[in-house]
Amino acid sequence: MASVVALAQELVRRPSRGGIDDYGPVLGVLEDWLAARGLARRHLRDGAGELVGLLVQVPGGRPGSWWTLDACVDTATYGNEQAWSFPPDSGDIVDGWLRGRGAADSKLAAAMFCHIAADLAPRAENLRGGLAVLLDVDEHTGGFGGARAYLADPQIPRPAGVMIGYPGMEEVVVGGRGLWRASIVVHAPSGHSGSSKKVVGAISRAACLVRLLDAAPLPGAAGAPGFPLPPKLSVTAFHGGQDFSVTPDRCDLNVDIRTTPTFDGHDAETLVRKAVAELDAELPTPTPTEITPVATWPPFRLAEDEQPAAALLNAAAQAGLAVNPKTAGPSNIGNLLAGHGIPATAGFGVPYVGLHGIDERAHLAELPTVYRVYQRAVLNLLQG
Repeated sequence: MASVVALAQELVRRPSRGGIDDYGPVLGVLEDWLAARGLARRHLRDGAGELVGLLVQVPGGRPGSWWTLDACVDTATYGNEQAWSFPPDSGDIVDGWLRGRGAADSKLAAAMFCHIAADLAPRAENLRGGLAVLLDVDEHTGGFGGARAYLADPQIPRPAGVMIGYPGMEEVVVGGRGLWRASIVVHAPSGHSGSSKKVVGAISRAACLVRLLDAAPLPGAAGAPGFPLPPKLSVTAFHGGQDFSVTPDRCDLNVDIRTTPTFDGHDAETLVRKAVAELDAELPTPTPTEITPVATWPPFRLAEDEQPAAALLNAAAQAGLAVNPKTAGPSNIGNLLAGHGIPATAGFGVPYVGLHGIDERAHLAELPTVYRVYQRAVLNLLQG
């Protein structure tokens, strides 16, 4: 495992905050490592030609399905660096913890998956299908440029399933709520706040809309068999006005709705449009409220006997681990894959602290076990 840890340290020491840092250095570390071991790889580029990931391919010698291991190598931002007790890009090991941004999410997993590919390559002739390792960036921006480029390339075999290397040993995420997001613009006539004429401004109208949205009925989790979470609506942004003396003519809102199999994106949009129609009827203005859908991802849920969930859960059980399948509240890249009809798991890895927060670190004592679980799961899938 020393080689896995050494590669992960080099990755942590290359800052790769999503949307902030140049991804070239961190991808360069991976490319040099892969090239030194003769592993086939290709660059993944977005529509603008920017490098958004590397793809390692280990083709088997027999016909069969391709399976993918995925780990992002961009990271969350550092937040308040003064609050960290060590440099965010330290990459050092203290008391058995690999320390630094990306240690948990997900540079240690990237290093591990590269080593699994290198271990399988010499015996690939006897395997079915093939193994792809997706090392993507543009994940923490929410753009998922690396994953999108992977799925869009017609020369790359379409995976039968994906295992995403998020950390945490107690659960395997086999499902997640989807989402429907929209930006909303609420209008009203502008005016002077001291005027004798009473005006219902855009902020007041927007506040009324928030109340309507908060009061909108949502079904409970019981309406979705096998899916334990209910839908959820949140107003996540509210912007309007700049001064004390002017009643603004515009207020902007963001609405985020987490969806389920029985309350999908169409239902979410219908709910929002109904609330907007009620607002415009009760407090009419010359300019109607505008709704601009921003993103829609479907919910997903794999049964425990569906691949690749079955392979990963069985491999964990064979290693003596009591790992629970989980449906996650937050959405993840598994939702993007579900939109393409590709089953995915997310979230089996080493224990961690500070993910996306202060003093991120990953515990290394469990790394050999996690490595064996993924290796066994991949071998079971590639052996048919």
